[in-house]
Amino acid sequence: MMTFILFVLVFGIVVLSHEFGHFLIAKLNGIHVVEFSVGMGPTLFSFHKKETKYSLKLLPIGGACMFEGEDGLETKKNDELTEGELEPVDDSGSFLKAKVWARISTVAAGPIFNFILAFVFAVVLVSLNPTDLPEVKAVVDGGAAQEAGLAAGDRILSIDGEKTYLFRDIQLMFAASRGKDMEITYERAGEKNTVTLTPVYNEEAGTWQMGIYGGTYEQSKGLGVLRDAWYELRYCVRATYKSIGMLLTGNFNREDVAGPVGIAVNVVGKTYDTAKEYGVSTVVLSMMNIVLLLSVNLGILNLLPLPALDGGRLVFLLIEVIRGKPIPPDKEGIVHFIGMVFFLGLMVVVLFNDLVNIFG
Repeated sequence: MMTFILFVLVFGIVVLSHEFGHFLIAKLNGIHVVEFSVGMGPTLFSFHKKETKYSLKLLPIGGACMFEGEDGLETKKNDELTEGELEPVDDSGSFLKAKVWARISTVAAGPIFNFILAFVFAVVLVSLNPTDLPEVKAVVDGGAAQEAGLAAGDRILSIDGEKTYLFRDIQLMFAASRGKDMEITYERAGEKNTVTLTPVYNEEAGTWQMGIYGGTYEQSKGLGVLRDAWYELRYCVRATYKSIGMLLTGNFNREDVAGPVGIAVNVVGKTYDTAKEYGVSTVVLSMMNIVLLLSVNLGILNLLPLPALDGGRLVFLLIEVIRGKPIPPDKEGIVHFIGMVFFLGLMVVVLFNDLVNIFG
């Protein structure tokens, strides 16, 4: 039960921030928000305030911020109405009637608010927890790092040209390298050096190894909190897009992919079971860390240029900017509908995968 409650809170915070971003910028742009809902499925509770319906749905996943006219199915223009038809309606708040940059900002606001939420949580986490610095604490005798010339105390500045600010950056780039040679630039006694590290495959463990132990930890202070919070956010962004890349190239197994059920059981549930032994504060900080990562994930995934996602809608809007006129709303609506059907099918597959991973 506690796992379920925590999952609803974590997922709810992430989704609410996303939908609130759409909601707030839509209001500022004069776009009529028809409904703001939390959850999916049948409505459990709802109320109207001014022009918007606020509702709570049965399934505690997802949410929606629905704009007037966004589905591409508008009523006839007032000047097209003939005698005997409905009275003209005020469609000045329609999404389709808004200026193109107002629509772009409204659509982009959801992912942007996810990043804002993630940064706020990163600031809190960094201010309360020490940051892992990209320093070598020790090297394995005869390991890849020692063979390359690295030693305890070296600060790794970059790997293959990508800067490292956290020790987790090193671990992430090593995981993405899949055993390939890595060009490492490090600092020792104020001097910079560059070496090539060739990971060693450990047959007994079945993994590639760098032969590095680390890193060292330091508590952020003053403006350093904002700097290290930015590094934390940067790490989550890089981890997300590198994971997507590994997934598309087949470097992830079925067990590595999780949907809402998998997140609830394998992420939230297991994290709670581990953290609760150390007290309530540890549980809260652990859940905040999950919110940080999930919020970045949702922001990036929604920016992918795929139909039915914010990124797909932004593609159509940017085409409108270039063409000087919009794609016919009914045609765009069909594309997004096809995308929605695809993602609903994908949700079924992911749910099945979650159940297999849990009970299989």
